[in-house]
Amino acid sequence: MAYFSTYVGQDAAAVVPVIRRIEVDVIREALEKGVSDFWAMPSHAAFLALVYPLCGMVLAYAPSYQNALQLLFPLASGFALVGPFVAVGLYEMSRRRELGLEVSWKYAFNVLRSPSLPSIAALGSVLLTIFAAWITAAQWLYTALYGSTPPVALVDFLQQVASTERGWLLIGVGCFIGFCFAAGTLAISVVSFPLLLDRDVGAIIAIVTSIKTVRKNPIPMTLWGLIVAAALLIGTLPFFMGLTVVVPVLGHATWHLYRKVIVRDPV
Repeated sequence: MAYFSTYVGQDAAAVVPVIRRIEVDVIREALEKGVSDFWAMPSHAAFLALVYPLCGMVLAYAPSYQNALQLLFPLASGFALVGPFVAVGLYEMSRRRELGLEVSWKYAFNVLRSPSLPSIAALGSVLLTIFAAWITAAQWLYTALYGSTPPVALVDFLQQVASTERGWLLIGVGCFIGFCFAAGTLAISVVSFPLLLDRDVGAIIAIVTSIKTVRKNPIPMTLWGLIVAAALLIGTLPFFMGLTVVVPVLGHATWHLYRKVIVRDPV
């Protein structure tokens, strides 16, 4: 029975989420509200976002100790695939501010008491699996082009990638594969985590609703995906520290985008 509620949810049969058709201006409005939330709760958001630059630094240095320099870029870029899961606490903070409730960093951990916690964890496991599949695909591509011998020096490897036909192929095919993973992740997670935080509908309905949202609003959702990708890329500079601002803004904006695209539960 517990497994059933994880994937279906207690509120699944109550009110099916209704999806609005939105315009691209909604993306701007969501980002503006995300910035507003960040300025209203800067210390709290920055506290949560510290996870990102710290993990980013680990990703930057760990490969050099394990002869896996070829995975540096896939690890750094693929880290965004689990971002919607890690940012759940930011959604909770935006939700509380929206309701006029007291806001403090400690309330971000209210997610741990959410009725949807099993579903959130299950969906988070899906994103972690996608992340692992992306890293595996990146390693397979490198092995197919360069063999099983890992690069020794990062500078030499970057020069080979930038100046040889094999390197250009690695970049082109790698970016295409990464785009496929990113598009799939966007489709299943763009509103699913905020929906689970707002209603206990279960992982399956959350994923289905997210996919339907992208299908119903292809242009705005594509724009949102591009903005997220560009912002995270900019946030990696310098040394991933820009993510302390980018991540909370995007996290808060995601909640407001959810509010714009999904009709509120009348209950």
